[in-house]
Amino acid sequence: MGGVHQTNSSPVLVTGATGRVGRVVVDRLLDAGVPVRALVRRPDAAATLPSAVEVFTGDLTVPETLDPALKGAGAVFLVWTAPPATAEAVVERLAAHVGRAVFLSSPHQTPHPCFQQPNPMGVLHADIERLLAATALETTIIRPGMFASNALAWWAPALRNGDVVRWPYGAAESAPVDDRDIAAVAARTLREDGHVGGDYVLTGPESLTQVAQLDVIGDALGRRIAYEELTPDEFRALWEAVAPRSAVDMLLAAWHAAVGRPAYRTTTVADLLGTPPRSLRQWAVDHAAAFARRT
Repeated sequence: MGGVHQTNSSPVLVTGATGRVGRVVVDRLLDAGVPVRALVRRPDAAATLPSAVEVFTGDLTVPETLDPALKGAGAVFLVWTAPPATAEAVVERLAAHVGRAVFLSSPHQTPHPCFQQPNPMGVLHADIERLLAATALETTIIRPGMFASNALAWWAPALRNGDVVRWPYGAAESAPVDDRDIAAVAARTLREDGHVGGDYVLTGPESLTQVAQLDVIGDALGRRIAYEELTPDEFRALWEAVAPRSAVDMLLAAWHAAVGRPAYRTTTVADLLGTPPRSLRQWAVDHAAAFARRT
């Protein structure tokens, strides 16, 4: 489903521009000849961005700091990484300055048990969607399912130190989506017409249990990964110092609900990009260095 390329050359403002999706959105827009602005919280973050990017320092928690970056911009890629208190004021500012917004949300409306569990992030995303819908902004919502790159946070630390992953709900299924596919969809909807009102749930091509995902990663690394099942309480004890309790509880509930249920999958990545979504195997091969054993 291709759109008509925008003929104007108004810059696109990318929030979360140094994050795992935003950073790739920057590259894809530049590849397409679109001028890019990046919003960063700290000026030193600009060092990780291409020289062609116009960098603005600003913070979603201080809405007025966005004004210089928004003035003259045509569209914004919104990644909400802040507490919810300033969301209304930020959305008001977006609507006052730009015509189009693409929001990185989550599949909180998707009728699959994995996505129907209590989730504070889903509540926040739904609130921001309501705020966007109340404005005149031409809005597109992008809803990635499970990110393939979660494996970096979840499993790479153990695999850098050995060949055993201890984890709960090994039988839980998901369809990991490559961050690069999410970013490519975001960039396309930012630079093309035809996506106003679009509500795009993005998934990878395969439903895989967590154990099967580890097997795929092991194959890509040329290693055999052993899996040891943890109980939810054992997992909580290990992760209480690493992640907020609410995030751990949300993941455990989602995994529990996903046991014995094939993951929710869509063809949206292929429909929008004209190419198949990347497989977890492709992702793992391309990120093998992140799992390499420490010597």
